[in-house]
Amino acid sequence: MGSQSTAKTIFLLASMVGWLIVGAALMYLFPLVADQLVSTELTHLWMENLSRSGYNPMLGFVGGGITLAVTVLANIIWYQRFQGKI
Repeated sequence: MGSQSTAKTIFLLASMVGWLIVGAALMYLFPLVADQLVSTELTHLWMENLSRSGYNPMLGFVGGGITLAVTVLANIIWYQRFQGKI
């Protein structure tokens, strides 16, 4: 088995967490996307019930968007500086 530096291991773990947060934000936005795309009585009821309980899609947009930008930027910087790629 090959070995890798501690810095690369930490970077890969941090990157994985970033992509997991982006995926969670996309899952959080699914009810809104379903309501916009399908727009049935059921999806409207779903959104109405979620809104009563405090569902706020802006959390998914802002949190997921910021995390996506930071993760992509960190990947670009890592691969340019430390891997010599891109």
